[in-house]
Parts: sequence; C-alpha cells; structure tokens
Amino acid sequence: MVSNRKHVGKTRVLVVDDHPIVRQGLVQMIDHEDDLEVCGQAEDAYTALQAIDKLKPDVAIVDISLKGTSGIELMKNVKAQYPAVKMLALSMHDETLYAERALKAGAGGYIMKHESPEKVIKAIRRVLAGEIYVSENMTARMVHKLVDGSESGATGIDSLTDRELEVFRLIGLGHGTRQIAEELFLSVKTIESYRAHIKEKLALDNATELIQHAIQWVNSSKLS
Repeated sequence: MVSNRKHVGKTRVLVVDDHPIVRQGLVQMIDHEDDLEVCGQAEDAYTALQAIDKLKPDVAIVDISLKGTSGIELMKNVKAQYPAVKMLALSMHDETLYAERALKAGAGGYIMKHESPEKVIKAIRRVLAGEIYVSENMTARMVHKLVDGSESGATGIDSLTDRELEVFRLIGLGHGTRQIAEELFLSVKTIESYRAHIKEKLALDNATELIQHAIQWVNSSKLS
C-alpha cells in the first residue's frame, strides 16, 4: 500500500501500522502539516521494508505490535539495512514496557497512541532533528536507571529479551506454540525453547501459570 507522491521541500513519512483506521488518522494529521507528507503506508514488517526500499522515506512511524514480525524487530532491520531512515515508535502500550527497547532497536523516539496530534507532530520533528523523544516521566526513569546501574540486575518482564517478550505477548493473546511459530517464522522447537526461558526468568512452574501470567500482563499493559 504505497504511493509515490513527492513535493519539493516536504519531508517524506512512511506510516507502519496494522490498523487501517489508525493509519488513516495519522495520514490526515501528517498531511495537514505544510512541511510533511505521507509517501506511503504499510501494515506489516515485510511490506514496510518493501516501501522503504521503493519510496526512500525520511522517517518511518512504526507501531510496536504488528502482525507477524514485531515493530521492534522491524526497526532493527531498518537500522541495519537503511540507516539513513529515522524512526519513531508509536504504541498503545505503556512506554515503560517498550520505550528503551525501541530506542535500542534504532528508534529516535517513542510516543503513546493516546497522545494529542500536536505531541505526535512534535515527536516527529524532534526525531527528524536527530534528537531523542520520550515523555518527561520516561526520561527521568531512564536517567535513574543509568545512575543506579540497574541494567544488569533486570528482573521480571524487564529481564526478557525482545524476542522472548514478543513470544510472551502472543501467549497472552491466546496464541498457541504452533501459531506463534508460524507468525514469527520460527520452528516450534525454538518457540518451546523461548517458553522455557520465559518460565525460568519469571519463576513460573508450568505452562498454565505461564499462560495466566501472560494474559494478565497483556491486559494490564493495554490502555484502558
């Protein structure tokens, strides 16, 4: 789902989100700005990479929770293959869960979907300027973490790798092992290994506890 619109002097934006209504809202908001234009849209990681290769956007707005490959994995791929493309992570999930992961994956900022259009535009401009954009609360949290040196002592959900967190999220959405393997293009054996690592890190005794914990986490991490 791409378009090849190009106007002199306008910054080209690619919108990556698996919800058509969200994409439409972002397109209308961005195209309202005199210096910005949406050059294309994508609903998954595969289409997004194709669009980036064809349209050469200046910045990509990427939803964290995409179908199949997650937004985090997509951003890692974009950073490796198209380092000139700046990225802003957009999510319905609390930034304390994903903001640092998104920044490490290559994003220049992280903003919640419930924020005002003015803040989203501000975030886009900040990222385009080569600056980091997160909320004031998240900035303070990251500074405290840096000062305390708590990175190495991560526990609970924070101790999960990006891939383990994605598997955990899909478990919480009710997806079985085989379904998760198909969605992430991995083997069933690999997913079973991830499940075992997650149980160990979260001190869960069995599959039932894992599923219950994952469902509870998914429900609590969504915006009310």
